Amino acid sequence: MDDGVYVGSAGKDAAVDRGWLLGHFRDRGDPRHSDAVEVKWGVHPRGEQRAQWVRGEVRTALLVLVTGRFRMRFPGRSVLLEEQGDYVVWGQGVDHSWVAEDDSVVLTVRWPSVSGYAVPEGVGAARPE
Repeated sequence: MDDGVYVGSAGKDAAVDRGWLLGHFRDRGDPRHSDAVEVKWGVHPRGEQRAQWVRGEVRTALLVLVTGRFRMRFPGRSVLLEEQGDYVVWGQGVDHSWVAEDDSVVLTVRWPSVSGYAVPEGVGAARPE
């Protein structure tokens, strides 16, 4: 990493920080540090869902389905992503939640990267029984 280049594995690196690969939460000097954007590699078993709705979102987000079947929930609307490459974008102030209808991998990009914003440990997702 001394040369400003980081090479990793999304699956392995994501396991360390609840899926987040890039953002303000990485140490300054780490090529994965960014105040502009956050990137997450989300691996979700069938039935896993967000335990609480995100309310008052202050970022814009893009979520792309890599594999599986993944449902995004918005007030008054539900969006099913079921083919590789299906994606959804939502803006600031849009409340949301999600559920993995099948084992799923999703790539999420959020911007800007907001320092101090984090879901408390144990609140982010409910695992299937």
